[in-house]
Amino acid sequence: MTTMAGVTEFLKQKTLAVIGVSRSGKKFSNTIYKELKTKGYHLIPVNPRVDMIDGEPCFPDIQSIPLKVEGVVIVVPPNQTEQAVKDAAAAGIKHVWIQQGAESPGAIDFCKNNGINVIHNHCILMFADPSLPHKCHRFVWKVLGKLPK
Repeated sequence: MTTMAGVTEFLKQKTLAVIGVSRSGKKFSNTIYKELKTKGYHLIPVNPRVDMIDGEPCFPDIQSIPLKVEGVVIVVPPNQTEQAVKDAAAAGIKHVWIQQGAESPGAIDFCKNNGINVIHNHCILMFADPSLPHKCHRFVWKVLGKLPK
């Protein structure tokens, strides 16, 4: 289960890989990438089919990144998420955010069984210094009792 303490700990990590940034620039993964950049995070895009995203080098996988990554935001189809968390674990990453829609029970269990702080079933943009639309989303979730405790 996602906890507020886990969310807070994840957000302290300032060098994050975003797995699933789209080459078209039109997917929600790109929105996450762009918004987190404006909030001071050092972001590294990961997509095996693209060399550059917004003028930044894009890496095919976590293992190809030449610097230490503290956390990973995963925005891929659920059938790719378990491999993504295994790759993150192999790279020594202990903080994983599985964006809504990317959840996989196997990936979540893998994280829990391997001591990885895993956040799932929540949008990172509701918590990382949220803009007005994301503040509204967070407020609605609070009213509905869906926010982590």
